[in-house]
Amino acid sequence: MANPVDEGFYMPAEWTPHTCTWMAWPCRDGLWPDYAATCKAYAEVANAIAQFEPVRMLVQENKVVAAGKQLTDNIEVISMPIDDSWARDSGPNFLINNKGDLAGSTWTFNAWGSKYDPYDQDALMGSRILELAGAREFDSRMIAEGGGITVDGEGTVITTETCFPNQNRNPDWSRSEIEVELRRTLGTEKVIWLPGDVEEKETDGHVDGIAAFIRPGVVLMEINSDETDPHYAVCQENLMAMQGQTDARGRKLQIETIEEGSYQPDVWSGGCISYINAYIVNNAVIVPGYNQLGDERAVDTWQKIYPDREVVQVQIEDIGVGGGGVHCITQQQPSPVTGVRSASPHGLV
Repeated sequence: MANPVDEGFYMPAEWTPHTCTWMAWPCRDGLWPDYAATCKAYAEVANAIAQFEPVRMLVQENKVVAAGKQLTDNIEVISMPIDDSWARDSGPNFLINNKGDLAGSTWTFNAWGSKYDPYDQDALMGSRILELAGAREFDSRMIAEGGGITVDGEGTVITTETCFPNQNRNPDWSRSEIEVELRRTLGTEKVIWLPGDVEEKETDGHVDGIAAFIRPGVVLMEINSDETDPHYAVCQENLMAMQGQTDARGRKLQIETIEEGSYQPDVWSGGCISYINAYIVNNAVIVPGYNQLGDERAVDTWQKIYPDREVVQVQIEDIGVGGGGVHCITQQQPSPVTGVRSASPHGLV
């Protein structure tokens, strides 16, 4: 297989400049308890992002008119066959190099371990997006999703034990083989493994509900301060696993924290309530809200992390019920610029 690293390609960090954001309009109607409310929430996320950068929305042909009525005029609506609406997972991993070239890696998509059917059109989404973007494609037979990784743009990727090594994805792959493929397809050198979440049944513990790089050498971890909360132990296990980790450049990683929503039975009605599942756009951060008491606290946390960015909260309870948040429904296309990555002590270029 062609190796993107040989040509200097790598996946930049999410906080670097974007050309645009890719999204996919809800189309699996039966997934949502209130399909109309979910479409409204998707539109509100897209419209919020469009205040800061272009948005390109993939829409099933029979839903183009309806989607267009809810989206602002500066959002490009693109008719495309799709099966679902999680662009982070079925879209490509965009790559750039220091020459200013744009490419992307596409992993094999099987709907989170064949949990939903059909998924054949979403399995083609990454390739189709790259063609529309005029970007070279580096494909992979590894079964994986974009929500399963977070990168620092300087050679380090974080993922989870419960996801890509899962028997429902890559039963014949060893952990070391997965590491090799993550390094090849993302232009990274070091893989950090977190335990993940064996109880999370939609994605099998995607890292974008657990941890995220927010600056070089700094990781944001989701925590739960309520020791009686059913999800408390999961957060603690992942937090402890991150402690003492170093990145590809040899730096000991600094850990910042953000409180997650409540999983107490009298509060939580299922789905995603992750505040780490936010999306960094040009000059702003789009933060999920779940109509919980933690909404305001999450905005304050993100504002402290990025004091120079505008923090915009969008209520997405009608998206979260499907198992994902703002990060899950977005995929950034980075701006190809030259001279953005210098050599590291480990030979990254």
